Amino acid sequence: MPPQVKSKAQKALAAQAGSKAGKKKKWSKGKVKDKANNAVALDKQTYDRILKEVPTYKLISQSVLIDRMKVNGSLARRAIAFLEKEGHIKRVVHHHAQLIYTRATAGKE
Repeated sequence: MPPQVKSKAQKALAAQAGSKAGKKKKWSKGKVKDKANNAVALDKQTYDRILKEVPTYKLISQSVLIDRMKVNGSLARRAIAFLEKEGHIKRVVHHHAQLIYTRATAGKE
């Protein structure tokens, strides 16, 4: 059987009918997360906010301080250690990856 001869118009119509209207798949470029611009050094205003506000939080962790105070992780860990040493907060869970604290209640142990 000899090969069939098609015109360009016939080939284009056959291609459109066979595929999904001849549209190419558009790949997602992915979502870009905004870069956090957290403080890497404590200024007087942030230090005072940490001393005043953090001991009133019910749940205190490194993640909470990073989110609310806009400081980086190392500053958050230092602030938590300082507040625990001063007795303003008490430890609830000690895990190598995440330390969880709560406010120190009136009836100290």
